[in-house]
Order: sequence, then C-alpha cells, then structure tokens
Amino acid sequence: MSKAASELILNADGSIYHCNIRPEHLADIVITVGDPNRVERVSQHFDTIEHKASKREIVTHTGTYKGTRMTVISTGMGTDNIDIVFSELDALANIDLESGEIKDEFRKLSFIRLGTSGALQADIPVDSYVIGSHGLGLDGLLHYYKNSEEVMMPEVEDAFIQHVDWSPNKTRPYLVEGSSVLMKQLSSEKTKQGITATACGFYGPQGRFLRLEPNPSDINERLTSFQFNDLRITNFEMETSAIYGLAKMMGHEALSLNAIVANRILGEFSQNPYQTVDEMIVYALDKLAQ
Repeated sequence: MSKAASELILNADGSIYHCNIRPEHLADIVITVGDPNRVERVSQHFDTIEHKASKREIVTHTGTYKGTRMTVISTGMGTDNIDIVFSELDALANIDLESGEIKDEFRKLSFIRLGTSGALQADIPVDSYVIGSHGLGLDGLLHYYKNSEEVMMPEVEDAFIQHVDWSPNKTRPYLVEGSSVLMKQLSSEKTKQGITATACGFYGPQGRFLRLEPNPSDINERLTSFQFNDLRITNFEMETSAIYGLAKMMGHEALSLNAIVANRILGEFSQNPYQTVDEMIVYALDKLAQ
C-alpha cells in the first residue's frame, strides 16, 4: 500500500519534508549530532563535500572522509526530534518517494551518534568517551509503535523499575541494546561502555534543581546505584534510547558515542569541552573509515 501525501510529506523539489534531502544525498554511514553547529565541526574533516542542506535545526552535509562516504546530520535535542529524523532517513532509504511504495530491496543504514553527556559514575572522568552498550529510555517514545516490545529487555526493565521505585504515573522505562557490529568497530582502550540513560528533558528529568524541585530529587543517585549482572548506568543524555529503538525496529545498526563533559556525581565540568568533542569526532571518523 502506498503512503498518503499526509504521511509521506515531500517538498516541492522532491526532498523529504523536514530533513530537506533526497535519497541520492544520503550515505549508508550516517553520523548524527544534536547541535546544528556541530555538523560543520564534523564535515570540516571531510576530503570532499558533495551536498549541503538545512531546514530549521536539521543541517545535513554529505561527503567523503578518507574515501568513505558519510552523511552528518543534526537532529536537535530530544527523542521527539529523533522520531522525525530517523523516520525520514529510513524513508529515504526504503520507500520509493514517487510511488510511496516500500522498496523490495532493503537498504541498511549505520547510525552513529556523536554527542555530549554527563557521567553518572565517579570512575568515569570528564573528557573521556562512553559508548552506550544499551539505551535506557525514560522518554516513552517507543511505546507509540506496535511491536516495540520485541526490541526491549523486560527483565532488566523490571529490575530497574523496582530498584529506583519508578512512579506508576510516569511512562514505563525501556531498554534496547546497541549495535554489536558498530561496538566492535568503535571500541578501543579509549572508550568505556555502559547503559546510556535517555531523559525527556534537561532539568527536572535529569535531577537538576533551579526553581522547580525534581521528582524524585535523588534520581541521579538511584540511577548510579542500579546494577544488573555486569550492566550499570554510565551516563545521562536525551537521544540514545530512541536512536537504538527506532533503528533496531527498522533493521538498521546504531551506536552512541558520547564525550563526557560533566561528571554529575562529582559535580565536575570539562575545562575544554570543545576540544574534547573535536578529538572524539576525529577518533570516530578514523574508526568508521577503516
């Protein structure tokens, strides 16, 4: 069945609505960043740039790095934006935009998030890199899709809910494993691994107290103390769980690599976060081009 025009929305030039690119502009390796300004911080290392596009907070550059074709795209902050960008990128790869029909031949994409994050363990220093072995969604996005439970890990989720005394008034947390293929490619002695928790906001949902008190006020301590077999929660951010969940449901590979710019347990912040991010970018590009 072809997709209705109200579902698969295109611009006048045939590009997909929000991302503003056409299928030929999309590489199989897709680097996602939250900040639109970080797109150029990635693409400045490219050997060539073949296409640039922008619309709202979504900026896209496609080119090559050491002969490997890549797309870098900004998503903005939050899992709601991930829902938009990942749905549209998958459509570019696997739906014929002219007919609205799903293509017979599946095209698999590899998504690598290059982000910033706060550590939730005292032994993870600022300026280090953390790979999310799993994404813990505290945001609820995946529950809006049928059969999403097939990519979740209910045993770990139940243990987490009990450990932190999760409120029944909040959406059920979900856990999704990252790509083992990309994990092997991006891991080294420079990286640490663990569960990346994804919040639906930056302040209260991550335990920050300005004028409104978070509920619970000790959410960070509860996350830090959780352990299931050899799994522990290493860091907090706002995108990874949706990336892992949507990518796995769609059949793509996805992994999140975060520069640790803050340690929430120790109350520390990087003295040079931009340098840390730039070094992480080069590290990831080199790994992806091998």
